[in-house]
Amino acid sequence: MTRELRSLITGSSSGFGRATAVTLARAGHRVFAGMRAIASKNAGPASELAELAAREGLALRVIELDVTSDASVDAGVARALDEAGGVDVLINNAGVLSQGPIEAFTVAQAEAMFQVNYLGAVRVNRAVLPAMRRQKSGLLVHVSSAVGRVATPLFGHYSASKFALEAMAECASYELAPLGIDVAIVEPGAFPTTGVMANAMQADEARAAEYGALFALAAELWKPVIETMKRQGPPDPQQVADAILKLTELPAGERPLRTVLDPLGNGAAEEINRRTEDVQRAYIEWMGLGGVLRRAGG
Repeated sequence: MTRELRSLITGSSSGFGRATAVTLARAGHRVFAGMRAIASKNAGPASELAELAAREGLALRVIELDVTSDASVDAGVARALDEAGGVDVLINNAGVLSQGPIEAFTVAQAEAMFQVNYLGAVRVNRAVLPAMRRQKSGLLVHVSSAVGRVATPLFGHYSASKFALEAMAECASYELAPLGIDVAIVEPGAFPTTGVMANAMQADEARAAEYGALFALAAELWKPVIETMKRQGPPDPQQVADAILKLTELPAGERPLRTVLDPLGNGAAEEINRRTEDVQRAYIEWMGLGGVLRRAGG
């Protein structure tokens, strides 16, 4: 890299977010690792990350940033902008999982999931983009999921929230390309070692049990993943962090819109991406917006 990139990451307390914060900092980025409740629930992870940064001499600062709060997002982004003078890379990583029949979750639970997985990214993008537009450069990375492209029974609300994130991010890629800002979507598959299931939103088991055989299958969903892990070992979340680092290092305008990282999957997300790319481009051309694609390198 020719200069220090200033990067802001949400959901940095564990999993992909923590791995990415450390990876980018070790690569020379100035990193703002955002997470909520750094004085309470996430005091331990925040302290550990700060201690690691001090020990290794990394330009990594933990900041309070709750993606469900306008005030918290605005304050966190303002702090990064004030201290670094700008943000070059934003990584929308904060997310929450659910598993169970759609009916087994309340409307309030569905709203809470969209607040994190979709509206959280909308909030942070809105806070960061004015500065990126002024500097006429930047990269927005959205951490989605393989089930953000493949409709998956018993992951209905999670899939829906990630489908929404994917649609928003792709639309933004067309809108922002003429302004010099790239958008990328990262689609991880199952990475059980991130601990994502431990924090999953809980379904109403009594309501879910009324689905009979389908509900019984919920416990079986992870069996193919477990069997694959027995053969080849658990996938390392570092793969996602390394892929995000690679995206930041690619030249502006040459970053792929979607990157799939599904070592335990069957290739469904890659196939859907491949089949829809030409259709999407043809549709944009038909709308008379082909110039946007060409400016984006399409």
